[in-house]
Amino acid sequence: MKQWLCIVAAAMVLLPSTASSDERARARDLGVAPGVLMPGPLNAITDVEGVRVGHVTLVKGSDIRTGATAVLPHGDNLYQDKVPAAIIVGNGYGKLMGLSQVRELGEIETPIVLTNTLSVADAAIATIEWSLDQDGNERVGSVNAVVGETNDGGLNNIRKRALTPKLIRRAIERAKTGPVEEGGVGAGTGTRAFGWKGGIGTSSRELPPALGGYTIGVLVQSNFGGILSVDGAPVGEVLGQFYLKEHADKGDADGSVMIVVATDAPLSDRNLERLGRRALAGLARTGASMTNGSGDYVIAFSTAASVRRTPSRRNNVSPIKELPNNKFSPLSQAVIEATEEAILNSLFMAKTLEGYNTFTGAASRIEALPLDKAREILSEHFYENE
Repeated sequence: MKQWLCIVAAAMVLLPSTASSDERARARDLGVAPGVLMPGPLNAITDVEGVRVGHVTLVKGSDIRTGATAVLPHGDNLYQDKVPAAIIVGNGYGKLMGLSQVRELGEIETPIVLTNTLSVADAAIATIEWSLDQDGNERVGSVNAVVGETNDGGLNNIRKRALTPKLIRRAIERAKTGPVEEGGVGAGTGTRAFGWKGGIGTSSRELPPALGGYTIGVLVQSNFGGILSVDGAPVGEVLGQFYLKEHADKGDADGSVMIVVATDAPLSDRNLERLGRRALAGLARTGASMTNGSGDYVIAFSTAASVRRTPSRRNNVSPIKELPNNKFSPLSQAVIEATEEAILNSLFMAKTLEGYNTFTGAASRIEALPLDKAREILSEHFYENE
């Protein structure tokens, strides 16, 4: 705890109390470091070797605020070199395409694309066309596109369906390793979370060599509500913006969250399903209410070569070498911590945005989480509990 307070003090020097909402910082830069495990060098899903992320952001006129984000498990032909995967449904108010085949076969064969609710079909077209165009897929006649969504209609004129397959394909083509842009970009351009501006966030955890040395990376598209908790501090409650305030539903709890989990641990689809369920514990730590109108999903995959679903050219049998169940527990802790921090990063990095509310037909404005006030609450909370 004293170490945390020293970090907070250092962060206060970097970000003075007069900082505006436009001066954004990742959670860890403010001393908020959930859990006990260390992040990877980038503290991002791309710390898992080979994973690529790309965004396309569309801000046009006064009413279009949307985009798409693509996550590629590796840079080779995904259809020919499938990865084991699982999809978890926390609350199923959503339109996740490709769910049934992933559940049936336990594998993913395309990029994972996140976008807005009414652009799922366009994202599927982009994903299918990109997949068919890859070298080696000239005879492919069936592609299971995996597309997740959240509804950005509170800031975006979603009914215009401004995103096209051509635009969304750019997110796939731009996908790269390295640092990941966060906040109001890509699929997070028009989202909100806990009543503040949401967006894209990412984080990672590395297990020590004694526990296998594996890496867990998480990327989220936050667009949901509840009572914001930051590393245990009741930030949403203290700031007076939370679900069921004064026993009245203010409409700040419905929404959705997409959580993408990557790991280089050699996990079967069965253990990836278990891993995905633990990610929901990280979601809960942030104060999510998982209400009736919230679509809460986790897509988890492994990049390990030993569990790839690529048949041998000689005998069409895949030699699978997977991590045993008794080595799973540290990964469980890692994904909880990384999910929690990824969600916080999506909030901390998002900026105030003006747009158009599809549901009211009027202009709208969603404020960024005030980091100066959040920092004060965090400092007071941890001093009081020291």
